[in-house]
Amino acid sequence: MHKKTNHLKGARAYLSGPMDFVASRQDEKKYGWRNRVGQFLRHHGVTVFDPWSKPSIRGMHEYGKEDEKSIETREIWSFSKSKQGIKARGECAGNFWETLHIDLRMVDISDFVIAYCPTNIYSVGTVHEIVVARQQQKPVLFVSPPVTFPTLKELEKEVAGQPRALELLKKLKTELPIKENEKGIPSLWYMPLVGSECFFDGFGFALKEYSQDYKWTTESDLDKREKTHPPQRPLLPYLESVAAGEFPKRWDYNSGKLVDNDDWLLMDEALKK
Repeated sequence: MHKKTNHLKGARAYLSGPMDFVASRQDEKKYGWRNRVGQFLRHHGVTVFDPWSKPSIRGMHEYGKEDEKSIETREIWSFSKSKQGIKARGECAGNFWETLHIDLRMVDISDFVIAYCPTNIYSVGTVHEIVVARQQQKPVLFVSPPVTFPTLKELEKEVAGQPRALELLKKLKTELPIKENEKGIPSLWYMPLVGSECFFDGFGFALKEYSQDYKWTTESDLDKREKTHPPQRPLLPYLESVAAGEFPKRWDYNSGKLVDNDDWLLMDEALKK
């Protein structure tokens, strides 16, 4: 930072978001949003907790470690009432307990959480982490990007005039389901849980001041999306304003005005580290 003020220095942040049901766990780990947001936060003196790179636990080697193949344990799952079925379910639950344990502990010791929640990707762990953070009165910075399916529209044009193909495509959209959310509107349940002023429709990766400073040259799917749908409220400039000393606000429904968001408790002891 060019300014002396840095209110984020010494703070701790946890990066929450889908991991199991992304298109490719391997690509998500190597090129996903956590890599860039983590780089940005570390530059501002923030300790970053990334579930792809869990911290070492004293006396417990590789406790809760998660990689591209972690979800393969689900293949042994069974709904059978037999002893083998009971054992299979127990092994699945037991194998993932360490991951659940350490991820929630990272939420516990964080000062704020950044959650990436596209409405087309199923994720239970993300919801759990958001709820834990909000029960502890911690800010959750919730990124809900536009969700569109341009390839689907191309396919619809390609099969136009083919009744059978169009019928199958219509059924497929119902079965998946495929539901666009071009405005990136989050679930109504999330709105009061997270707080209206903690929502963002993108990160701001395509903004020159970030792409050049951090040398983000590889174009990802997120870059393409943000170029097609430039965020109205990107996350990175918001974080930079917090670092510069602009205390975050929240909307007070009763008074009908913006007030200080006292969920942002960045302790002085943390800043001394």
